[in-house]
Amino acid sequence: MKRRQHIPALIGATLVLGSCLPAMADEVVIATTGGLMRNTLEEHMYLPFQEATGTEIIPFDIEVPDQWARAEGMVRSGNVEFDIVTATGPDLVDKADMLLDIPCADLANITEQGLDGACTTKGVARTTGGMILTYNSEVFADAAPQNWADFWDLERFPGPRGLPDTGDRDWWLPAVALLADGVAKEDLFPLDLDRAYAKLDEIRPHVAVWWKTGNQVQQIMRDNEVVMTMSYSGRSLAVINDGSPYAMAWDGALRDTGYFAILKDSPNPEGALSFIDYFYGNAEGHPAFMRAVGYATSSKAGLAQLPEEEQRLFATYPENYAGLVDPDFEWIGANRDMLRERWTSWLAQ
Repeated sequence: MKRRQHIPALIGATLVLGSCLPAMADEVVIATTGGLMRNTLEEHMYLPFQEATGTEIIPFDIEVPDQWARAEGMVRSGNVEFDIVTATGPDLVDKADMLLDIPCADLANITEQGLDGACTTKGVARTTGGMILTYNSEVFADAAPQNWADFWDLERFPGPRGLPDTGDRDWWLPAVALLADGVAKEDLFPLDLDRAYAKLDEIRPHVAVWWKTGNQVQQIMRDNEVVMTMSYSGRSLAVINDGSPYAMAWDGALRDTGYFAILKDSPNPEGALSFIDYFYGNAEGHPAFMRAVGYATSSKAGLAQLPEEEQRLFATYPENYAGLVDPDFEWIGANRDMLRERWTSWLAQ
């Protein structure tokens, strides 16, 4: 294994730049966001893995865009120090040349416990949620909206709506508009943008809030500014767990998965694969992890540790998982500029 030379040491959750870790015979460096995600992974996955295998997990706290900038510099210099990185679906396409191929069939726990699609050529699912329809269950106590067609149905489900304008996912609303217009989820891509924006014209007068952040979408639900909204499923779950009268409709939710990926020429690819496989086999660690971060893992054994009613709140519950839309990230990536221009032009009208 290559010696690491410049990974910062960690004190608590804080990076101390410029210091060096001692080279270890067996360690895995994982780059991921800090705070709750890092702390929860450490408690329920990193430390149990170290106890079980003797391999130390070295967390490196970093936001995903900064992670890629740093990783690209490592690759150029030939001094790769990260083993596992955090990847989105588009990253698995855009950064494929930097990533190790995952031998899915050789990972016993993933083969046995992973949901369909959990292991891909370039990454293994860590957490999965969805961009989901969330509605006020007191307002719609007699008949609940079930899908995006219901979101558009102002006659049956009257009231103000919320939709995102986050500046980084310009395909979300065209996709759900097409679902609302009757397009089957397997036929969504390539997106018919003329048809999608004609459908968005219908709902636009009824959008009370174009929310920008996860905190904002939670607040508009708590303040009853909307009767239904598109939301991150984890944010919706937090509002529900706080006691607010909201519920989620999973049919047509846009799948949002964060992946474990391994950099080519990482110092310890064997250890990285061992940890990822362990993550799927450590069923006892999943309930507390999922409850803390608000998103599901793709381990069937892990999900089964939760009571049935609680399982229903997560994306990987079988009925919910079957209704998720799998985005075509290759098409999205190839058309990113066009999607952004079309969205900003429409919103400015």
